Amino acid sequence: QVQLVESGGGLVQPGGSLRLSCAASGRTLRNYVMGWFRQTPGKEREFVAAIAWNGGGTVYADSVKGRFTISRDNVNTVALQMNSLKPEDTADYYCAARWSPSTIVLGRQSPADFDSWGQGTQVTVSS
Repeated sequence: QVQLVESGGGLVQPGGSLRLSCAASGRTLRNYVMGWFRQTPGKEREFVAAIAWNGGGTVYADSVKGRFTISRDNVNTVALQMNSLKPEDTADYYCAARWSPSTIVLGRQSPADFDSWGQGTQVTVSS
C-alpha cells in the first residue's frame, strides 16, 4: 500500500510562487508515474502535471504550461514548482501515483487511472 503526503500549500498573492512536495512511503515507486491534480468545490478533479518514474518524461495541462514545473527529487518524492500564480490556480492540490514502467508519459492524465492518492494541500491565490 502506497501512502502519499503532500505539503507546501498556503496563501500567496497573484504573481507569486509556491512549491508543493509529495512524499511516498510504503513501497518504492520505481515504475510508477506520479502526478498532480487539483480540485475546487463543485468541480471535477483536473489534471495538472505528471512525471515518469525516472523523471525523464513530463506532461502538463495547457493551463499551467510554462508556469508550473514538476520534478522528481528521487523515486519516492515529487515536487511541483508553481510560478506566476493566478487566482484561478486556487484549489486543493492532490498528489497521485499509478504503475507504469514507461519512461515517457503522454497526454492529459485521467484521475481514474491513478490508484494512490494523498489527502491534498490547499493553495489559495489572492491579494
